[in-house]
Amino acid sequence: MGIKLAVIGAGGRMGRRILSLAIESGRFDIVAAIERTDHPDIGKDSGLIASTSPTGVVLTDTFPKVEIDVVIDFSLAEAVDRTIEHCLDHHIALVSGTTAVSNEQREKMKSASEKIPLLHATNMSVGMNMLFSLVGKVATMLGDQYDIEIVEQHHRFKKDAPSGSAMTLAENICRETGRPFPESLVHGRHGKEALRKKGAITMHAVRAGDITGIHSIIFGTLGETITLNHTANSRDTFVHGALRAAEWLIQQKAGLYSMADVLDL
Repeated sequence: MGIKLAVIGAGGRMGRRILSLAIESGRFDIVAAIERTDHPDIGKDSGLIASTSPTGVVLTDTFPKVEIDVVIDFSLAEAVDRTIEHCLDHHIALVSGTTAVSNEQREKMKSASEKIPLLHATNMSVGMNMLFSLVGKVATMLGDQYDIEIVEQHHRFKKDAPSGSAMTLAENICRETGRPFPESLVHGRHGKEALRKKGAITMHAVRAGDITGIHSIIFGTLGETITLNHTANSRDTFVHGALRAAEWLIQQKAGLYSMADVLDL
């Protein structure tokens, strides 16, 4: 028997790929696939939704009464509270890739992690998490004579801006360089008096077509520019990271974890 997996947001772009690659891996058994009540695929077989073989598990709008080892949640922020509560009530490990969560929801995650293993990450790509770990160190090495601009690009359907990953990059830079977060951030630039302020980190969000995800951190000073870049060529890079996190998390005791813990960064 494989790991008993429940997927929240199973009818979305990420959810369908999680279902597909989890089934393909042979290491997971899909036991629940959950979506919002008005989703058009409610009642359909989750395997067919994921363009793979039938699983016998239909898409529902509530948690079914089944045994679950781990939940992977890539739904919208408004569904986070219900997911946390169910995992707490049934002592289920939770991998959350939901972005744009509120400070209150972050506190709920922290509180829940005292009783269950819980991992929250704004980006589960292995390469992106390596960049998370590097960006603050690079900013520190270069010093305050280098201006910092973060440009993130995503598909036209992405709701939140800037992306959770861009915010994590900025937060890591602020922590390593002693800047206040989020007070150091400037979102976009316009007007006749738009000169950059010393120490500011400027964020730019691009929404166009079907861009999976591109994050660039520009360090510029008089005479040279250094750019760190990560490009996701498909959503599968995030899915592989999420599945890796799920397998790792079910072996852990209660606590609040990140992809850095999974990857030992």
